[in-house]
Amino acid sequence: MTGAGARIAVIGAGAWGTALAQVLSEGQQELLLWAREPEIVDQINHDHENRSFLAGYRLRDTVLATQDWDRIAACDILLLVTPAQHLRATLEALPETDAALLLCCKGIEAESRMLMSEVVTELRPDNPLAVLSGPTFAHEVAQGLPTALTLACDSESLWDTLNPLIAKTAFRPYYSDDVIGAEIGGAVKNVLAIGCGVVDGAGLGQNARASLISRGFAEMLRYGAARGARAVTLSGLCGLGDLVLTCSSTRSRNFSLGRGLGEGQSAESLLADRTTVAEGASTAPVLQQDAKARQVDMPIVDAVCALLAGKADVQSVVTQLMKRPLVSERR
Repeated sequence: MTGAGARIAVIGAGAWGTALAQVLSEGQQELLLWAREPEIVDQINHDHENRSFLAGYRLRDTVLATQDWDRIAACDILLLVTPAQHLRATLEALPETDAALLLCCKGIEAESRMLMSEVVTELRPDNPLAVLSGPTFAHEVAQGLPTALTLACDSESLWDTLNPLIAKTAFRPYYSDDVIGAEIGGAVKNVLAIGCGVVDGAGLGQNARASLISRGFAEMLRYGAARGARAVTLSGLCGLGDLVLTCSSTRSRNFSLGRGLGEGQSAESLLADRTTVAEGASTAPVLQQDAKARQVDMPIVDAVCALLAGKADVQSVVTQLMKRPLVSERR
């Protein structure tokens, strides 16, 4: 089924999945939200609120939480909003379905170094595939504040199907056919956001943060080119736009993690305290390995990895970056 009558389900009831369920339920008779935790299913269905991950926002009555995989598989469009490292297990648990799969998670699989779209293609090669990515904080989307993002589809016909369903009053998708580019932007910016948080926590100043964003974007472009992404994609909402947002606000889980590192806290203690996932912490070492295998120079990513692994302190990392050879800005 396509068009206005298409059935939509969101898999993953964290803050982002819940916010997507809220915004996409506009105009829907029913939208299913799959949650791993039974208590969240109860909260949403009885109180119309996800107090565990998105407290303070009343969800529409048409958002219905479930743990029934068969009901999910019967829908026409499935938004995958699980943590990146759990995507494979989620797809393995999902029954066979003809649904279009819309990726909303950002990262690189640790074991295989695959992008999320590559994991989907390996396990569900016959399902239409799209990626939704861009500068989005869950609480603002749930609140109905204006949001623009990239909807990258593996075919223009899929865009024609998805766009009328995804576009809402304050939620505006822009079309791209560069699925890989949309994914690269989302994965790399999480790692760079940790670096910007370190700058903030260590009190290194606004000059340093702006420099890190600019030079980090250059690393994103180099890595993207090595994986077949287009620079124009990474210069848009799903790359530079998302990078600016997550590198500039404590609302970003990755930025907050970095700020703790910059203040001298250990990665182990910071990650142990979290109920939500800072995807950049998992992505950083995988990104570093893949960049080295592709001979892509990513010194900021290397620095973030050293801090996360406890192999260096902030001052030594800054000193090492500042002593790098002086080269053209184009490199």
